[in-house]
Amino acid sequence: MNDHSVIETNNAQEQGEHEVEDPELRRLLVPNPEDLPLTPPSSVEANFVSYFAPDFMKPGHDQYIYRHANGLCVIGLAPTHVAFKDEGGITAIDFNVGKSDRSGIKVTGKRKKNAQHLESNSALCKVCSKDATYIVRCCVKGSLLEVNDRLIKQPELLNSAADREGYIAIIMPKPADWLKVKDSLLGLEEYKKLREV
Repeated sequence: MNDHSVIETNNAQEQGEHEVEDPELRRLLVPNPEDLPLTPPSSVEANFVSYFAPDFMKPGHDQYIYRHANGLCVIGLAPTHVAFKDEGGITAIDFNVGKSDRSGIKVTGKRKKNAQHLESNSALCKVCSKDATYIVRCCVKGSLLEVNDRLIKQPELLNSAADREGYIAIIMPKPADWLKVKDSLLGLEEYKKLREV
């Protein structure tokens, strides 16, 4: 048997091995193009469960809570928030709410030392349009881990990407506190029906 026929035999064996592969594994690795969505899911859709707090404490104050599998909640303005209806949209954001400036927090370490513990109705910031000011609230009781201080210099992120780079804050609720508030929130489909988005 020469070298050439050894190579052919090996190739035939490899092809045979590929044909016998696990159909379930093949389905996962090589999906049917017809089963794929027309547009891939966004990172928010892929990594978070979306909840909404419509009319939170005031009519038109719609906010979102994106909850990650690790329990973290990203808080922001829902697309139907009344501030977006003002002419010119949001022009400024102020994290200085009453007794404390939320942008000054510096949380450190695994135990999140220095995190502020806030109630669901605690103010996170004020967003301003040309004619009005709106208070954005936590929506969930928990520890404030960070605020999006990019918004101080770039408030326009709220108008263009409120659901992504324009998020307001990240909060870590205790599991029991999350369960208490979860039932009062709407899922994405319920929110779309309510607001006919």
